[in-house]
Amino acid sequence: MDSQNQTQGTEFIFLAFSGLLSHQVHLFLVVLVAYLATLMSNFMIITLVLLDSHLHTPMYFFLSQLSILDICLCSVVVPKILVNFLRQQHTISYNQCLAQAFFLIGFAGCELALLAVMAYDRYAAICQPLHYAHLMRTKVCIQLSVAIWLWGFLHSAIHAALASRLDFCGNHQVPHIFCDVPPLLKIACSDTWVNELANHITSIFVGLSPFLFIILSYFYILASILRIHSTTGRRKAFSTCASHIAVVTLFVGNGCVNYNQPSAGYSLEIDALISTMFCIVTPMLNPLIYSLHNKEVKGALRKVLNCWKSA
Repeated sequence: MDSQNQTQGTEFIFLAFSGLLSHQVHLFLVVLVAYLATLMSNFMIITLVLLDSHLHTPMYFFLSQLSILDICLCSVVVPKILVNFLRQQHTISYNQCLAQAFFLIGFAGCELALLAVMAYDRYAAICQPLHYAHLMRTKVCIQLSVAIWLWGFLHSAIHAALASRLDFCGNHQVPHIFCDVPPLLKIACSDTWVNELANHITSIFVGLSPFLFIILSYFYILASILRIHSTTGRRKAFSTCASHIAVVTLFVGNGCVNYNQPSAGYSLEIDALISTMFCIVTPMLNPLIYSLHNKEVKGALRKVLNCWKSA
C-alpha cells in the first residue's frame, strides 16, 4: 500500500526528444500547426455533415464519427506534448499518465471498430443494394455507434485497471513521448505477466478481429464489383470504397509500426516520430482523403462557403 501511494504521488519523465532540447521551439511550432490543421479539417467534416441534408446518410454519419474520434485521439496527447516543449523537463503526473493511456487506447480501439463498421456499410451498399435502406436504417446506425464506443472503452478500462496496479520502484523515466501501456510495462518493477497476457488477448479481439472483418467485407465487395459488366459501374463502385481503403491502410499501417517496432536499431527519436505520425498526422490526413476526391463533400463545402459570402 505504501509503495502504491508513493507511486501515485510521483511524476513520469518522457525521454523522447530529450536529445533535441535545442530544437524545442521548432518542434513546438511544427506540432502546433499540425494540430490546428487536424482540428480545422475534422471540424470542417463534422460541420458539413450537420449542415448539408445531402450528407445525412449512414456513410457520412460514420464519417463524422471518424472526425470526432480523430479530434479526440490527437487531443489526448498533443496539448501535453506542446506544453512540455515549452519546459526543460517533459513530465506528467501519475494520474494524468494513467488517464492519458486510458483515453488513448479507448479512442484508438473505437476508431478501429468504426472502420470495421464503415466497411460493413460499404458491403451493404454494394453487395446488398436492395436491402441497404433496411440494413443501415437510423436505429441500426445509432446502435452500431454506441457499440463502437463501448467496444473501445471496455478494452481501455481493462488495460488502465491493470496498469494502475504496477509499481515502478523509483524508475519514472518513460522511453516515449506520451503515456501508453507498452512503455509503462518496460519500466515497471512489479510482475507484468497479467498485463502482457491482457495485451495479447485484447490485441486479438480488439485489434485483429475488426481488421479481419474489414478484409472479409472487401473480399465480398471485390467479388460483387467484378460481376459488374459496365466499366463505368465498376469504377463508380470502387470509388465509393477507395477513400475508406486509404484510411484503413493509413491507420492500421501506422498502428502496426507504432506497436510492433523491432528491438534492433531502436531509437527514441524514431519511436517518437512514428508515434507522432499515429496520433497527429493520421487524424490530419483522414478528412483530406475523404474530401479530395468526393464530389458530395466538395459540393457541400462550396454551398457553405457561398452562404457565408452572401451573409
